[in-house]
Amino acid sequence: MIEESGRVVAVERDAVWVETVRRTGCGRCDEPGGCGNASARLAERRGHVKARNRARHALAVGDYVRVGVPANAVLQGAALMYMLPLAYLLAGALLGEALQPGDSGALAGAAAGIAASFVTLRLLARHGAGPSEPVVLARIASPDGNQCPH
Repeated sequence: MIEESGRVVAVERDAVWVETVRRTGCGRCDEPGGCGNASARLAERRGHVKARNRARHALAVGDYVRVGVPANAVLQGAALMYMLPLAYLLAGALLGEALQPGDSGALAGAAAGIAASFVTLRLLARHGAGPSEPVVLARIASPDGNQCPH
């Protein structure tokens, strides 16, 4: 399970929006053994993720939570994003060639196939049918992951 902590910024019926903070850089730029790149100081990137609250934790805006996705979700997502358009492109090219022999038929079919793959991916994402979505694992006391006492 890939986990990250963050702060709840909005609550929906069965989900919450969580603001996460990703820190980039080593944080030891000027120290011995650090990266030595003083211009690459520790930076923060904020992001928002919608996480399902399947365990029905009683959450409110401002609470800190730990969210997670299965480790294989990244691989499945990448495979879906790359392999589905490729399969649609090839199928479209073959169908276009069969309907209109020649390069123009294959090219038109390939273009239609790639367009259809983007529509399919968009529909899958909209209906949550893609790789596993983030879920709330636990409420925590602080961003460093300490468990909340209640």
